[in-house]
Formats: sequence, structure tokens, C-alpha cells
Amino acid sequence: MKTEWDYTVLADAYLKRPDYADAAIDAMLSIAGAEQGDRFCDVGAGVAHLTLMLAARGMQVIAVEPNDAMRHNGVQRTHELANVSWYEGTGEATGQAAQAFDMVTFGSSFNVCDRQQALEETARILKPRGWFACMWNHRHLDDPVQARIEAIIKERVPGYGYGTRREDQTAVIDASGLFGPVVHLDARVTHQQSVAECLEAWRSHATLERQAGAKFHDVISAIEDYLNSLDAASIQIPYSTNIWVAQLR
Repeated sequence: MKTEWDYTVLADAYLKRPDYADAAIDAMLSIAGAEQGDRFCDVGAGVAHLTLMLAARGMQVIAVEPNDAMRHNGVQRTHELANVSWYEGTGEATGQAAQAFDMVTFGSSFNVCDRQQALEETARILKPRGWFACMWNHRHLDDPVQARIEAIIKERVPGYGYGTRREDQTAVIDASGLFGPVVHLDARVTHQQSVAECLEAWRSHATLERQAGAKFHDVISAIEDYLNSLDAASIQIPYSTNIWVAQLR
């Protein structure tokens, strides 16, 4: 399926992306009162990072992903799981039946949707009093290594910013009028990656690619030179998983 932002060339690099913090996912499910066997729609499921975490907790997961290459990788990673099925669709048009799900999740995908349309579609496919959640992993930019990487980027891409993915989503959810009080959760998680894996993750950074344009490969090369200068086989990357959860009115 063609969408405004095409992730085809990034699909393999997304396999190196970090998972979400277990503590944050468990807290989200606890707030929603989720039980094994509940029906989840994971929208913008990508290569199945969140899908796998939900399936491992016993949820029945419908994974919706518009990009063929991303969906192919997700299908490959989950092909042995009887509680995961894949469909082509977007946050604004999932192609799913009305009132079919206990919870709808957006793992690092809500920011690439028309958020109000995605919330309306979420409300349509949720069961009465069902739950919505969106989430992202945010690197800790005060970490010395991450601070230097940020400097490398901003030296080459003036005005670089993260768009809506680092915003507080509460006001957007409230503005829809469809959901009750929003709960924000966050949990710290540290990922250890080899330098090669870290570079693969940067190569999958769609926000950076869009804003850097023709300078993207130069930015990645500079990050590679810096990481190699650390003379370390692997690095510790501190993240916070940030989740916004709300119940359908």
C-alpha cells in the first residue's frame, strides 16, 4: 500500500530497533484491565516489535501495517504464532470491523497518521469502553554519547526536530472528545547494541531521513565515524518508553 511516508528501504534496518520497556507495557495492560485472549489491533505494526510483546502476553493480535516490506518482515517474525494475523491498512483506515477490539495500539506510528482521523477510526473499531494507546521509545539526550550524536545531526541539519513523536499526546487525544482521562506512563530501559546494530537503527530513522534529505548519508557517515572512535564493541543506549493510554467514552 502506498502512503505519504514510504518505509520500504528502512524495513530491514527496523529489525535492529529496540523493544519497548516491559514495565511500561505491563503497566499499560494493567490500566486497561487486559486479560489473556483479549483482541488487540496493533496499528502501524511495522516489523512486529510491539506485536510480539502483546502476543507473548497472550493477546489475540491483529497487526495492521501499510508498507509491504515492513509487513513482510513482521509476518516472518510471527509466522509460528497462532495468535497473530496480519492485514494491510493504515491508522485512518484499518479495514477492520466495527466494535471488534478490546484495545488498539500504535507503536511508534501515531505520529505518521492524521491523528484525529486515526482516533476516530480507533473509536470505530473498539468495543464499548475499549482502550487506546500510543507509544514511542525516546532516547535520553543527556547521555554523553547520545548528546554527541545529537550535535552531529544538528550541525548538519539546521532546525532538526522530532516532530510530534516527542510531544505530549494528551491534548490531541482530549481534543477528539472520544476518550476519557489520558494516563501517561514511562519506564526507563537500557539497550546494549553493537556499533553495527546502532548504525542500522540510525539508518532506519525516518524522521532524520526526511529532514536531512540529500545530507542523510553524510549524517550517518559522521555518526559512524564517531561511534568507531569510541573503540568499543558495543554501547549502552538509555531510553524511556512513553505511553499514553485512554479509555473510549
